[in-house]
Amino acid sequence: MGDILVGTASWTDRTLLDSGWYPQTADTPEKRLAYYARQFPLVEVDATYYSPPAEATARLWAERTPAGFTFNIKAFSLLTGHPTRVSALYKDLRPQIDKKNVYPDDLPAQAYEEVWTRFLSALDPLVEAGKLGAVLFQFPPWFTIKRANKQYLLEVAKRCAPLRPVYEFRHASWFDGDNADETLAFLREHRLPYVCVDMPQGHRSSVPPVLAATADLAVVRFHGHSDKWTSRDIHEKFGYHYSKRELADWAPKLRELADDAGQTHVLMNNCYRDYAQTNAKTLAGLLDAG
Repeated sequence: MGDILVGTASWTDRTLLDSGWYPQTADTPEKRLAYYARQFPLVEVDATYYSPPAEATARLWAERTPAGFTFNIKAFSLLTGHPTRVSALYKDLRPQIDKKNVYPDDLPAQAYEEVWTRFLSALDPLVEAGKLGAVLFQFPPWFTIKRANKQYLLEVAKRCAPLRPVYEFRHASWFDGDNADETLAFLREHRLPYVCVDMPQGHRSSVPPVLAATADLAVVRFHGHSDKWTSRDIHEKFGYHYSKRELADWAPKLRELADDAGQTHVLMNNCYRDYAQTNAKTLAGLLDAG
């Protein structure tokens, strides 16, 4: 069985800071990250989806964590085709248009290429420290299974090489009927890591909890089962605390997945108060016990 790393999708959420999970001595960003890194071997940085990271920030992350710690970085929204705030773009690349949000086609081709270059180069300090695990490309609900989108998956892999992009879908078409086999076969053929998800079902963005390793790295993200999944309030959307029984049911499935991958990353994304941290600790204990 390959290694299983368990962590969470945030260490700076305001509700987490208010929950009392951090000791009072962890009263600065540096001390909080150091404390988190003593509890878990892995963290996902979601802030990079909203604004591209600065290289200086990535260097601080590398310096403030122990050897062997792993960061997964969520791709900037523009690179996954999500609407992106003009104010989130690099100042010198902002288009002169009367729009609050932009898409890739709203930028000149050269500016779009430059966003890619700057985003990836900002991760260099993590790469140099051996602490970059993967770059998460979470696609929007309108990113359906079709030839052009499959080609974009290959384009992302080429742009990121030698970094490891991993792919999360948010449209059921990728797993409707025979499409499930087609999707997994395509990912395996090109050694593209698939992100398995546990999430509320019955929504436009719902993807079933299909566990499969399509490359030497497998990733599983737990989004919870909030009955307010469509809420614009992110804490209502992800405010779900898994029971120990639910996590115990997942543990053998995760171990089986790890049999097919060199390494498996498990991220709790139910980021409200200390839900993700306490669930991650419980799940890690169950996996160790197994």
